[in-house]
Amino acid sequence: MLEFLNDYRLAGLFIGVCTFLIIGIFHPIVVKAEYYWGTKSWWIFLILGILGVVASIAVQSIIISSLLGVFAFSSFWTIKEVFEQEERVKKGWFPKNPKRKYKF
Repeated sequence: MLEFLNDYRLAGLFIGVCTFLIIGIFHPIVVKAEYYWGTKSWWIFLILGILGVVASIAVQSIIISSLLGVFAFSSFWTIKEVFEQEERVKKGWFPKNPKRKYKF
């Protein structure tokens, strides 16, 4: 499969589409993580990001390495987004979890 992408010069397009999908998948993850765990979930994304960086360095394939890098830095970006999501909940843009206690 990877040879096919390289042979037909589709690797960049494939990486672009996968990047779009990875970033798109992280949006609902941010919303759900804040809803269920609040900002306490940030360390999960830190660990995922670190694992993604290590995996990206360890993999030989440039395509897979690139996608792991996108995953890693999307995980790091999610840390920021979880805290911003809490602010969105405070403003009433997203629902509060009735089973959780909020600091605000």
